[in-house]
Amino acid sequence: MNKQLRHISVIALVLLAVLIGATTYWQTWAQAGLADRKDNQTQLIARLTVDRGKILASDGTVLATNRSHRKKGLTLFTRHYPQNDLAPQVIGYSTSAGNTTGLEATLDDYLTGANTDLSNTLQQELDRLGGRTVRGNNVILTLRPAVQRLALDQLAGRCGAVVALDAKTGAVYAMASSPTYNANLVEQLHGYAKVLKIQGACGDASALQNNATQGLYTPGSTFKLITASAALDTGKFTPSSPFTDPGYCIEYGNKVFNSSAPDSPSSHETFGNVTLSEGLEHSINSVFCNVGKALGAQTILEYAKRYGFYSQPPIDLPPDTIKPSGLYKDNKLWFPKDFSKVDPGRLAFGQERMVATPLQMALVAATIANGGVQPKPYLVQKIVAPDGSTVVKTTPQTLGRVIKPQTAAELNQMMQLVVQGGTGTLAQIPNVAVAGKTGTAEVGNSNYYNAWFVSFAPADHPRYVVAVVVAKQLNGFGGSISAPIAKAVLEKLLASRR
Repeated sequence: MNKQLRHISVIALVLLAVLIGATTYWQTWAQAGLADRKDNQTQLIARLTVDRGKILASDGTVLATNRSHRKKGLTLFTRHYPQNDLAPQVIGYSTSAGNTTGLEATLDDYLTGANTDLSNTLQQELDRLGGRTVRGNNVILTLRPAVQRLALDQLAGRCGAVVALDAKTGAVYAMASSPTYNANLVEQLHGYAKVLKIQGACGDASALQNNATQGLYTPGSTFKLITASAALDTGKFTPSSPFTDPGYCIEYGNKVFNSSAPDSPSSHETFGNVTLSEGLEHSINSVFCNVGKALGAQTILEYAKRYGFYSQPPIDLPPDTIKPSGLYKDNKLWFPKDFSKVDPGRLAFGQERMVATPLQMALVAATIANGGVQPKPYLVQKIVAPDGSTVVKTTPQTLGRVIKPQTAAELNQMMQLVVQGGTGTLAQIPNVAVAGKTGTAEVGNSNYYNAWFVSFAPADHPRYVVAVVVAKQLNGFGGSISAPIAKAVLEKLLASRR
């Protein structure tokens, strides 16, 4: 090769490198800045030419895919959700205008193939220059469609949520939020307006909200699991610690009554001489009111923090769709500097100003099921490149020890008693030991309640965790409303056990 030809070759290679570098910069590293410019139609068109990766359930069911269209000589791709209303708050949506929510947002770089792997980026640009379609990575979730559908059916349009986890790994098998909506509506004419009008039976929850991670509900007696954790873990009480229940406890000179009897909502239950274990079994407010006074609000709240209250559960969803549980004051998360401002008796049985998300309460149950160590929840099982190779695979992690193994074992036994002969008998499954805790939380001064049930099974070798809340139920007790839902979901999970 002569000297002049070599010079031309070098110049050509330099120009090609500059072209690739400039294109890479503007379409990848400067992408966020460009995306903010609503008038950048070129960017939107470029985005629509990417064959966005699929989102699949754990069994291969397609949850999000593309439809191709030819327009002015270009092949454009728009999003389609074959399962319609199955899990739109989790999967989210991706519109032709570039708006993304849910996992479509948090995994956007992977789904568009724009994750910051240099070789991948260069290959994308070569594909673009060569006129070939850029293909994104496929995402495989931990969700099990049959379990998710069952949970939605059980909620039956009522406001609330169901969360099902693997007790050891934290894999999310179901995250059902009701009311739900068909994600395909978002791109249809006037479709988004229709979604905004969907509010469910309770009338005040938007279908766009993920009630499992954003819904803040008074936890009621499910919070007794945290109070009991503090009582046992500090050594101040044992499961056999004695109490006398006259039907109420005295707090600041006033009577704080037990819950009403399920078969007679106008009368309060009285149990006489009982133990702490029996207090949890029958969900006796007076017992936990006295435990709360003995421990103090600070100790209870410190144990709540150990479980993850006051922080966002670390799960692969957009941060603005995950709310921390805890005391709220003036609609803001509040951790008191002066603990005398908190009523320890009412706090101990999940009232006061305490609110929690279903995901957080599922993690409380998972921690107890897992011997006192909290698993880290996750929705993404793995991400696969167009050539079938694995880009990312989730390795289960833990969030640390919350309570002693002995405390967890004692709580496990106490929760089994709740299902065997206490307030959660409707969660019994033949030949399977189930551990659970009911919650019936007052909503205002009416006879409407948030009905809760948190559980795991098999209790002797915990595998599955299910947390259920159904909001604003007239005379709705956790044991009668939510325990049967948890039972149905646990049975489905146990039947599919691998």
